[in-house]
Amino acid sequence: MPIGIIVHGGAGRFLDNEYPQALAACRRAVETARALLQQGASALDAVEAATRVLEADPILNAGYGATINRDGEIELDALIQDGATQRFGAVAGVRRIEHPVTLSRWIMERTPHHFLIAAGAEQFAAEQGMPLIDPKSLLTDRQIRGKHADTVGAVALDLQGNIAVAVSTGGVRGKLPGRVGDSPIPGAGGYAENGTGGASATGMGEGIMRALLCFRAVELIHDHQVQSAANAAIDLFTRRFDGDGGIIMLDSNGQVGIAHNTDHMPVAWLDGDKIKSQHTQKNAESRT
Repeated sequence: MPIGIIVHGGAGRFLDNEYPQALAACRRAVETARALLQQGASALDAVEAATRVLEADPILNAGYGATINRDGEIELDALIQDGATQRFGAVAGVRRIEHPVTLSRWIMERTPHHFLIAAGAEQFAAEQGMPLIDPKSLLTDRQIRGKHADTVGAVALDLQGNIAVAVSTGGVRGKLPGRVGDSPIPGAGGYAENGTGGASATGMGEGIMRALLCFRAVELIHDHQVQSAANAAIDLFTRRFDGDGGIIMLDSNGQVGIAHNTDHMPVAWLDGDKIKSQHTQKNAESRT
């Protein structure tokens, strides 16, 4: 089986001097995941590791550097899903967790539940030995100035043919405290299904939730090539849900699909042994 990994750094608008930094973060995430997959690691290991790289980069809206809500506080959401079983783990509204994607995986693997929120999720993290951090340690000057993009995500295919997806976000800047978007919702912010493919969405979460965008996109793979499925999903999202956003996809053969209707969406992926990236804008694109 081929291996595959694709990641995005959020659909939205980056400042011109920040977009290359976001793209570089995506390439580092793919490089990290590639090394694991080549060693025989699972797709779950790969998407978790890739997303942790993205969560640690202050240029992106996840983990360190995530956007702030109306009250100036960070509330983080994340999801991880196993395509072999459709089991998932998710968190919403956590404030004292450095890597919400890892806590999501712990919920999936160490509890009978799928989804924990806020203080309950943080209590579980502490009981499992995960350090609880000062929320202020996740703040940067960039957040306070109001510069941000939207969400990060990863989809991977391992040597055994298993697919997994992970998503992490700080949500929408200025959101009401307690607001949860699409990112931790399976089928909306992310979805993975062995034998078919996986997808991660980014954009305005309210529309993505209504559309169940990632589930729709993966279902389209049954009748379309993966790039056509991505295009069709974003076309539907735009027309029926008046949505702004994008999607990355990976099918069971390791082929990628990328589509968005926003100004920017930094993406990197594995093509054979090479890491490629895409400078995307609405009406222009180049792949390197």
